[in-house]
Amino acid sequence: MFFDVINSGSKGNATLVFTNEATILIDAGIAASLIENELNKFNKTIADIDAVLITHNHTDHIKNIKAFSPKKIYALERTVPGSLSNVIELNHPFKIKDVTITAFPTSHDAINPCGYMLESSNTRLVYMTDTGVYLSSNTPLIKNPDYLIIESNHDIQMLLHTNRPMELIQRIMSDYGHLCNEDSAFAAIEIMGDKTKEIILAHLSEEANDPEVALAAYKKVFDFAGKRLERYNVRCANQHIPTIGGDYEH
Repeated sequence: MFFDVINSGSKGNATLVFTNEATILIDAGIAASLIENELNKFNKTIADIDAVLITHNHTDHIKNIKAFSPKKIYALERTVPGSLSNVIELNHPFKIKDVTITAFPTSHDAINPCGYMLESSNTRLVYMTDTGVYLSSNTPLIKNPDYLIIESNHDIQMLLHTNRPMELIQRIMSDYGHLCNEDSAFAAIEIMGDKTKEIILAHLSEEANDPEVALAAYKKVFDFAGKRLERYNVRCANQHIPTIGGDYEH
């Protein structure tokens, strides 16, 4: 299994996950042409996508959902506009070729927001962005993945010094907003285990965060918890530059 975080942030989100048999897209918040261009790197096209998993109904996650057949879209009830061919349920696994997929709840100001765990050939990937707090009730399900893609949206001090309206700042910092760097790191520690090889920090704010700041916060929290950050391949995804990870061979 390997993955390609094509874009991650408030301007649009889309992540590809590849297994031996399946090509999965998580969220469709960017132009189909950008997804197609990325697929071409792996000798694939839009037609090769087996399923499009939607995390929630905000524009930066569903902006170009109409580029895909409704038969390939999987989401919780009322998550996407119009009729939905494949309505899934929280904590109820379903299969797409050789991948077992399970949606789990997140805490965000959207209709039925969720994250996803994908399992194939004894390898697990957990994808969790857009959540104001980490719901520890998910831990038994998603504990110890090989790969973790987790939101690390903002640095609190940087956020407070932006020109954003206070109402928006309060929304971002609320239990239904986005994870700050430190909360993300504590969540990652709860989720990860001895199998975890790679942690991708996703949905970084371009205005209220910076990769160096996010990684420094992770280092501080990991040190506090007696964990060695260097043991994991911790990187930051980008709003504009794809981030490839997992068991990928060029």
